[in-house]
Amino acid sequence: MRILTVNVGRPKAVEYTDAPSGTTGIDKRPAEGPVRVSDPGPKGEGASGLAGDAVCDLRHHGGTHQAVYAFAREDLDHWEGVLGRPMANGAFGENLTTSGVDVSGALIGERWRIGSELVLEVASARIPCRTFASWLDEKGWVKRFTERGAPGAYLRVVTPGEIRAGDPVEVVHRPDHDVTVALAFQASTVRRALLPGVLAAGDALDPELREWALKYVRTNTSPAGTNVPV
Repeated sequence: MRILTVNVGRPKAVEYTDAPSGTTGIDKRPAEGPVRVSDPGPKGEGASGLAGDAVCDLRHHGGTHQAVYAFAREDLDHWEGVLGRPMANGAFGENLTTSGVDVSGALIGERWRIGSELVLEVASARIPCRTFASWLDEKGWVKRFTERGAPGAYLRVVTPGEIRAGDPVEVVHRPDHDVTVALAFQASTVRRALLPGVLAAGDALDPELREWALKYVRTNTSPAGTNVPV
């Protein structure tokens, strides 16, 4: 398991984003040399966890629980075949393009040591947005990406450090539950009935997803404590 490339993006003005700045950093390219990774701070204030990487819409992206986005090269290869076009590392706006890592099958709260210093914790799934769809310019992209169910993972920074292409990835902690990134993605999108189950991830769950899950439980539970069929 290793990092193929570390990808960063610069702000670019586009017509298709609804970010207040009118810019996006989704066009990410492999960086040369090491890149410093650290906790960017709370959502709405902090941007990317990678030095030199742009996150342009702080309302929906960036911050502690979306500090780093990882996507598997194996899934990029799948989409190359389906779409019939090359998908370079960074094409999905990911910061880390991995090899041999089951990114979407990782458990929420799982921790990865990358290189000698950096430790990242799996936090949540990537939810496709308008900017992502417009960037790829593929018809029905949000639906197609969602149906595939391999969204890649957002990670938070546990121990800051430098990262570079070729660094090994080691799983140093695997929590005692079965809430994967893929499961959290389904619960957030097409299978809302799965939301109560994601609460098993405990404190490792992204705060926004935890709130959605708790709201779902409150709404779909009768006063007697019996779940209402949905």
